[in-house]
Amino acid sequence: MADSFISLDTGRLSGFMSASELSAAEAQAAEAGRILLNGSGAGKDFTGWTDLPVKYDREEFARIKRCADKIRSDSDILVVVGIGGSYLGARAATEMLTPRYRTLRALRDRNETAVLFAGNCMSADETAELTELLEEGYDVSVNVISKSGTTTEPAIAFRILKEFMEKKYGKKGAAERIYATTDRERGALRKLAAQEGYETFVIPDDIGGRYSVLTPVGLLPIAAAGIDTDAIMAGAASAYERYSAGNPSENDCCRYAAVRNALLRKGKMIEIMVNYEPRLHYFTEWWKQLYGESEGKDQKGIFPAGADFSTDLHSMGQYIQDGMRFIFETVIDVEKAAHSVTVKEDSENLDGLNYLAGMDLDHINKQAMKGTVMAHESGGVPNIILHVPELTAYHFGAMVYFFEKACGISGYMLGVNPFDQPGVEAYKRNMFRLLGKPGY
Repeated sequence: MADSFISLDTGRLSGFMSASELSAAEAQAAEAGRILLNGSGAGKDFTGWTDLPVKYDREEFARIKRCADKIRSDSDILVVVGIGGSYLGARAATEMLTPRYRTLRALRDRNETAVLFAGNCMSADETAELTELLEEGYDVSVNVISKSGTTTEPAIAFRILKEFMEKKYGKKGAAERIYATTDRERGALRKLAAQEGYETFVIPDDIGGRYSVLTPVGLLPIAAAGIDTDAIMAGAASAYERYSAGNPSENDCCRYAAVRNALLRKGKMIEIMVNYEPRLHYFTEWWKQLYGESEGKDQKGIFPAGADFSTDLHSMGQYIQDGMRFIFETVIDVEKAAHSVTVKEDSENLDGLNYLAGMDLDHINKQAMKGTVMAHESGGVPNIILHVPELTAYHFGAMVYFFEKACGISGYMLGVNPFDQPGVEAYKRNMFRLLGKPGY
């Protein structure tokens, strides 16, 4: 497993930047990497994730697995309550690493735990329909994730779910099924967890939400979904070792940061992460938050977008091919599919597909990817390729660490603090004022 690893392919970019432009960007990436490594940059107090794969709390990790086993033994459903970094990493893993329709089968057969997500919006319809589902006789556990316990969306969801749990199981019974992932010492959720006796896990002080997927924030729900968290951490540890070099020629994180910033300087302001596997949709959503929240400040940054191909080729393909030329793509190429599906010959051939007879569907998908890359490049859209041997827990851990480290380096290249998010408070102030919150 460890012999095959993710790899970055930037060999198609020579027509979009000169050698001197790339060399300059690589030198800046190497320096940004050194700043990240020695902890001398902006936001240095939030870089605990950089060595997390080799320095995580083994005792807490073991406790996570024990609690996950308990949840899997006594619960039909685990509801994970969180938003942003308290939600996207876990959902990325569960979508990528479990069968596509696992949740439907779990809810139908009740022989494994379905992991559902709440607190990531304030939709009355979404909340009501989740509550209606839970009232159908399922056994339920809740993992509420919040540093403060007062973030509006998850706080509202948890208030509603706490009432449901206490009505269903009683106060003591509910407390045995509620797990809080929160600050070590402070905040409303920490106070409530201590008061009610919830099992608690710690959000490290030196790791921000969008970098927290390899902490209890992500690992408890991931483990509850039956995913091998040891393999995830092993993949992240391998990435930590591989991406320790400062020279971009030896370090894919530095090289990715370098080429995307070089493309930005050529006017490529939008990066589209492209996948050809639906299971990667929420990995893209996690990546979008990571890069958007880390780089989008001080009137700077590349806008992160996502596309699911070949599906979105039938909606956004025209614009990408022929629209304004401020786009580049980062394509995730999954080299080995988990399944094999062969197209069979049809005697009538009314659909004209007999030329595909005998071909594996994954082979056809790969040719669509190759043809799309060729078309977009010829249309003026640079393509970066991340080759992923297969969608396993090990490779998930490696991908997470790769994009996190490259993001920190890229942010420093832009001259911003990649570890704060001051802009997200603006909408909250307006919302609180409109709702009449005291003090606003």
